[in-house]
Amino acid sequence: MASADLIKKLENTIENIPDFPIPGIQFKDISPIFLDPKLYEEVIADLAAASKGKVDAVCGIESRGYLFGIAIAVALEVPFILIRKKGKLPPPIISEKYDLEYGSAEIETREGQIKKGQRILIHDDLLATGGTTEAAAKLIEKQGATVAQFSFLIGLKSLNGDEKLKKFGAEVYHILEY
Repeated sequence: MASADLIKKLENTIENIPDFPIPGIQFKDISPIFLDPKLYEEVIADLAAASKGKVDAVCGIESRGYLFGIAIAVALEVPFILIRKKGKLPPPIISEKYDLEYGSAEIETREGQIKKGQRILIHDDLLATGGTTEAAAKLIEKQGATVAQFSFLIGLKSLNGDEKLKKFGAEVYHILEY
C-alpha cells in the first residue's frame, strides 16, 4: 500500500484536465510526474514493492504502460514484455481481440516471449473499464502463463474495471483511486 506521503505528492502533481479528450471526461494527466525524477523513483519503488516475489515477468500495455512497466521490471530484475496494438510487432505474434464502446480492437505480443507457467504482472498507467487489461490477461493465459497481478498508477472506481479483472484471480493494485 502506498504511503500517505506518496499519495499526497501524486495528487498534487497529476493534473485533472476537464472535458478532454471529449466533453464530460476528466483526463488525469500523469506527465508532470516525469518532471520530478525523485517522485518517479518513488512511484517505481512503490509499484515494484507491491510485486516483489510475486512475478516472473512484467507485461506493459502500449503505450503508457511502458512508462512505468519497464522500470518496474528493471527494479524486480525480471523481463519486460511488450503488449502492442495490432500490426506493430513482427511475426510470429499471438493476438487477442476485444470490444470497445464503438467497434473492436486487437492487441498482440511476440510468440515465445511469454513462457508457459510464468507468473505475469500486467501494468498500465490507468484502469478505467478494464477492457484492454482483460484482453491482455486473456493473451497471457493463451500462452500458458498466469496473471499473478495487475498494477496501475490510477484506478477509476466509478468505471468498475476492478470487477472485470476479478475473474482472473489476481491482485489488482493501484496507488491512487478516483
